[in-house]
Amino acid sequence: MVDTVKLARLRERYGTASPADFFDPQFRQVAEAVFRGAEAPRQPYCDAGTLLDAPLRTDLAALPDFGGLDIALVGVPLDLGVTNRAGSRFGPRALRNTDRIGPYDHVLKLAPSTLVEIADIGDVPFGNYLSHDSCHLDIQAFYARLADAGVVPLSVGGDHSITGSILKSLGRDRPVGLVHFDAHCDTSGVGDGARFHHSGPFRTAVLDGVLDPDRTIQIGIRGSAEFFWEFSYESGMTVLHAEDVEEMGVKAVIAKAREVVGDGPVYVSFDVDCLDPVYAPGTGTPEVGGLTSREALAILRGLDGLDVVGADVVEVAPQYDPTSNTAQVGAQILFEELCLATRALRNRRQAR
Repeated sequence: MVDTVKLARLRERYGTASPADFFDPQFRQVAEAVFRGAEAPRQPYCDAGTLLDAPLRTDLAALPDFGGLDIALVGVPLDLGVTNRAGSRFGPRALRNTDRIGPYDHVLKLAPSTLVEIADIGDVPFGNYLSHDSCHLDIQAFYARLADAGVVPLSVGGDHSITGSILKSLGRDRPVGLVHFDAHCDTSGVGDGARFHHSGPFRTAVLDGVLDPDRTIQIGIRGSAEFFWEFSYESGMTVLHAEDVEEMGVKAVIAKAREVVGDGPVYVSFDVDCLDPVYAPGTGTPEVGGLTSREALAILRGLDGLDVVGADVVEVAPQYDPTSNTAQVGAQILFEELCLATRALRNRRQAR
């Protein structure tokens, strides 16, 4: 039986309302802040793509203070450090071509673009893109400038080797903690004379004194490479295998992560192969039995309030995924990291 009184009320309010009419105060506030007086939002498939649909401001990279930017979205198209399938150099471009991510997080109730200044500042410039060692020096120099300017970097790789050089700049004054999502611990040693490769950035970061292993948790680990990760255990990192996530449950994993990293500065690094290949087949070293996208998003959102000083999404290799699902989930993860960084930045400002 239809409630005729309710139906009449709904018809009166919504019968001739447009998509731009918001009656709920919270939704109206968000919409007005997001659109900022625009008559209608831009169609998602128009114009050149950018990371999270942020303004493209490559000119800011030439300024000493990056134009007073709060958070920089940066592409790092480098995959010279892979041990299996190459192709993650196309990760930044794939995420830029992904539409309809954000601007509002319905769980965290946050619209980052209304609270802080964000821009896609393009890709890290490489002086010699054929030299892996040279590229990593370029990454370190670029992120040192971001750190000097007080800009929070959110990066899209590229392979996971890039994170070691990012940490070298962000943790130079004080070692950071780490929440690391991955199928692999990435703590193996120098291989075939190569110091920079995607299997060892976190061993390198610890030995460089920029990453605190006691404040590091690695989530989703699995697969046949387990015997390479001795350093994680020896150094005191907390390792949660994919099976542990299932047995513990998402809430317990969140609690453990928050316990491990504590109140200090923390970096969030997300390798998409943390997810089961069902959700992210477009990656260089897929491992079956991984996390679901829903589990990953729930854990990320559970980190809200931590002192996040930077984050990344790496190892998206779009050519292995004709559906573009991997880029879609990668962009959503980047948006969740943006929410975490926004909250942390505002908390730091309020604490001053």
